[in-house]
Amino acid sequence: MSKSQRTLGKKAIFHTNFFFRKFPALPYILKWLCISIIIGALVGTASAGFLQSLEWATNFRENHLWLIALLPVAGFLIGLLYYYFGKDVEAGNNLLIDTIHEPKGIIPFKMAPLVYLGTMATHFFGGSAGREGTALQMAGAIADQLTRPFKLDRNERKILIIAAIAAGFGSVFGTPLAGAVFGLEVFLIGRIRYNVIFPAFASAILADWTTNLWNVKHTHYHIDFIPKLEFLPILYSILAGIAFGICAAAFSKIIHWVGSVFKSKIKYPPLRPVAGGVIIALAVFAMGTTRYIGLGVPVIVESFEKQLPLYDFALKMIFTIVTLSAGFKGGEVTPLFFIGATLGSALSLFIPLPFGLLAGMGFVAVFAGATNTPLACMLMGIELFGAECGVYVAIACVISYLLSGHNSIYTQQKIGEAKNRRFESQQDRSISDFL
Repeated sequence: MSKSQRTLGKKAIFHTNFFFRKFPALPYILKWLCISIIIGALVGTASAGFLQSLEWATNFRENHLWLIALLPVAGFLIGLLYYYFGKDVEAGNNLLIDTIHEPKGIIPFKMAPLVYLGTMATHFFGGSAGREGTALQMAGAIADQLTRPFKLDRNERKILIIAAIAAGFGSVFGTPLAGAVFGLEVFLIGRIRYNVIFPAFASAILADWTTNLWNVKHTHYHIDFIPKLEFLPILYSILAGIAFGICAAAFSKIIHWVGSVFKSKIKYPPLRPVAGGVIIALAVFAMGTTRYIGLGVPVIVESFEKQLPLYDFALKMIFTIVTLSAGFKGGEVTPLFFIGATLGSALSLFIPLPFGLLAGMGFVAVFAGATNTPLACMLMGIELFGAECGVYVAIACVISYLLSGHNSIYTQQKIGEAKNRRFESQQDRSISDFL
C-alpha cells in the first residue's frame, strides 16, 4: 500500500470516527432499523395470515352452527396439545412480560404455531376470545429467534421483545401508534422506557404497513356526533369513566378467580377446557344466538349505530371469562372492546351523551383499565375514531385506569409507579402478588 493510500485510509477513519462522535445515536438507529425491518416484515405477514384465517374460521362456523357442539372436543385437544407439548409456553403473554423483566432462555418458536392452532380451534368451534394474545405471542416467539443471529445481549433482548409486542399489537388492530405505546407501557405500570421508543415505533409502523400490503382490511368505526367541550359533557365523561374502570377491575378479578376455580376443581389440565366448552356450547344452544361468542365485531359495530341493552356487556363478559379461564386460547382485548363498547352504548340510557361517543369511550377505556395502558388506549381511540373525540376518550381512559386499581389481565405486570400513595410501598411487585 502506498503512502498516499495509507493517508487516505487514515483520513477516512478519522472522518468516520468524527461523524459517529458527532451523531452518537446513529449506530443504534441503524442497528435497530435493520432489526425493526425484519420484525415488521415477519410479524406483519404473520398477522395478515392470522387475520385472514380467523375471518374464514368465523364465517365457516356461522354457516355451520353444529360445529359449536364440538367445542368440548376441541377444548380437550387444545388441552392435550399444551399439556404434552407446550407447558413451557403456556404462560403466553405473561411469558413475554417475564422475559422483558428477567430475560432467560430464548422463547421457543413453537409458541407461535401452538397459540395459532389453539386460537383457530377456539374460534372455529365457538369459544369467546380475542386475537391480541395470539398476535403478541406469535410476534414474541418469531422476534426472539433474532437474538442469536444479531448477538443481542440481555438488555437488547428486552428491547427486542418490546418491539415485537408493539409490532404484533399495531398490525393486528391496524393502530401502529397505539401498538408502539402499548409495547412501551404494558410490562411496567406507570413508567415508560424511552430508550426503546425508536424500535417500538419503527417495528409497529412497519408491521402495520406489511399487513396492509397483504391487503388485509381492518374494521372501521364511526362516531356520528361529538358534542362541544363544555362542563356538563366533561362531567358526564368522568361518570362514564368511573363505570368503565369498575367494569375493567371486575373483569380482571373475576377472570383470575374463575381460572383458579377451574384449576382447583379439575386437576387434569386437558379436562378444564372440556368443562368450559360444555358450558359455552349449552349456553349458545339454549339462548339460540351466537352473538356472544367469537370476536363479536358485528356487535361492536352495532354499538356505534344504536343504543344497546345493558345485558349485552355482561353476557359477553361471562362467555369470555368461562372460555379463557377454562384454558382455551386467544386474547382478552377484542372481547374487552365488545364489553366496553356495549356498556358505553347502554350507558346512554342514563348518561346524556351520544351512544356512539360513549361506545367509543368504553371501547378503549375498559381496555385501558384492564391492561393499565391509558396512553396506548388514548392513541387507539384517536386512530380508530378520529381526533375530534380525543379529549373525551382521554378522560374516560385516565379515570378507568385510576379506578381499576392494581388489577390487570396480565398477572406479571409490575408496579413501576403506584396509582396512589397507599400502594407506594408495593412498587416493583407483580400484579400476581395481589391475587
